[in-house]
Amino acid sequence: MDKIVIQPGLHGIALPAIDRVADYSRPLLWLRQGWRDMQRTPLLSLGFGALFAALGYALVRFAWGGVQTGMTLTSGFLLVAPFLAVVFYDLSRQAEHHHAPRIAHILKPLRANGASIGFYALLLAFIFSVWERLSAIVVGLSVSGDQVSFAGFRALLAGSGQLGILLPYAAVGVLLAVLVFALSVVSLPMMLHRKADLVTALMTSLWVVRTNPLLMLEWALIIVALSVLGYATSFVAMVVVFPLIGHATWHVYRDLVER
Repeated sequence: MDKIVIQPGLHGIALPAIDRVADYSRPLLWLRQGWRDMQRTPLLSLGFGALFAALGYALVRFAWGGVQTGMTLTSGFLLVAPFLAVVFYDLSRQAEHHHAPRIAHILKPLRANGASIGFYALLLAFIFSVWERLSAIVVGLSVSGDQVSFAGFRALLAGSGQLGILLPYAAVGVLLAVLVFALSVVSLPMMLHRKADLVTALMTSLWVVRTNPLLMLEWALIIVALSVLGYATSFVAMVVVFPLIGHATWHVYRDLVER
């Protein structure tokens, strides 16, 4: 038996049972299931993947005239990605119920639980704004006026003081990324599927991470690796990577949260 059912104990909030999974090859299963969903809905999945990849490329390309804006948007794209991926969550939901995939169907669960999903979007926007301000402070304290451009900043990193600049920036970014990941593992798929309120969905997501820390670390590293691939190819690979992660995330929810 590769899983144990855990019932979270939280005063005043009724949370669903969580599965503790001991099979650390499970993320590969989620990716295979996500790939299968992409094959079921290739036009919609790759079409939205191309749209979001083009949006990400345009934002990052436009922003790299300045160090702080460019670094913030490059890393911040991953902070808001869980909300953008709502399209792929719902396409997988439709496929699970053997519905013909339609864009109009995506709007139904959004309307049915619009308040909670809207507050979730505001939460991500708030975290992104915090990241923007913190990154501005870190870069402002580390970079002089003649290094604000990307060329000047790149020249600075080639020198001996680069660790003193990158380490604080990376530390702040990693902390916020971990927070967003923990809050987002299953929360939005749960709000789509069960019409759960925001607090219940966020607490369930945190319990999933708490119950499966090593498995979730493995899943987070896979997401980071795939995202790096997307960035390294100037967002070309993101056309496939983004919908693949989105579809797979639906199966993370269905696998770890009891039905």
